[in-house]
Amino acid sequence: MSQSQLHPLWQLVLCRIRVFYRQPEAVFWTYGFPLVMLTAMGLAFREESKETILVDVVGPQAAAFEAKLSKDPRFKIKQPAANEWRKRLQTGKTNLVVETGESASELPRFWFEPYRAESVLARESVKNAILQSELPPEAANFAESHLEEIGSRYIDFLLPGMVGMNLMGGGMWGIGFVVVDMRVRKLLKRLQATPMRRSDFLLSLMLVRLLFAVFDMGFLTLFGHYAFGVQCRGSLIELAAVMLVGGASFAGIGLLVACRAQTTETISGLMNLVMLPMWILSGVFFSSARFPEITQPIIQALPLTALINALRGVMLDGEGLFALWQPLLLLVAWGAVSFTIALRSFRWT
Repeated sequence: MSQSQLHPLWQLVLCRIRVFYRQPEAVFWTYGFPLVMLTAMGLAFREESKETILVDVVGPQAAAFEAKLSKDPRFKIKQPAANEWRKRLQTGKTNLVVETGESASELPRFWFEPYRAESVLARESVKNAILQSELPPEAANFAESHLEEIGSRYIDFLLPGMVGMNLMGGGMWGIGFVVVDMRVRKLLKRLQATPMRRSDFLLSLMLVRLLFAVFDMGFLTLFGHYAFGVQCRGSLIELAAVMLVGGASFAGIGLLVACRAQTTETISGLMNLVMLPMWILSGVFFSSARFPEITQPIIQALPLTALINALRGVMLDGEGLFALWQPLLLLVAWGAVSFTIALRSFRWT
């Protein structure tokens, strides 16, 4: 039977199949995106198996305690600085913190997160390892604590990541898609006939996007504060400055991506190509330190990573702009270079 003799139902089915496979973005989100997510999560949580337990040891007897645990190959042990272990536990860089006492006879204190299964597992594993090696059975009553204060909860870690992700999405979709939509509707061609400069047009888009960002991020931050008690330990003015720098940086990147795109399908694919790696790698939902060491230079160079690090520095650690000069400088560089290239490459048609 020839194709022309097929029943109309099958003709329509074949038509829809052809249309689907001729849309690269549809194929990617159906087949590519799940594979990317699976690979990224597998790399990020590759050490969360039963064979590897992340433990930090601090205090005067840290070296001696580490020597006891190091006999068990399951434990991956670090001795962070005294002011770093709380943040490491909070951000999931370690599963358990053992705070040793002044003397070897003093029982250590276990710091863990009771709502994280891997943290509870680490506590029980360390207890069992120590009890089976040197300590008597009556030493089972270790002192236990977990982080409860504001600034140490997962929601405190998550909110800056969500703010950064929304600044990225707003800066890129709010500008890139608008530019391409105006090009598709021939509005840019009409503007070309005016004495307007390209720089004025592109800067006006960025300024409007930043104006919306002020209200959008202000609403998200206030919601986090009143709904979950999230507090900003740093200056609100400095927090707003970081948001503006981040918003301007992603607005410049959005202009660069859209400066030559001709269709909405093209800009959708380009936006997803740019943003998807940062959604996964930049530490929005979990610490970017979970990825292999070899990938860290690339991850730390991403603009979303820099923005989230700066936001968390202000909100969680109370750091000022001078202390955050590295991520802010990186954001400025991304935004300035992207805007300069977009200005030179921009087409009205």
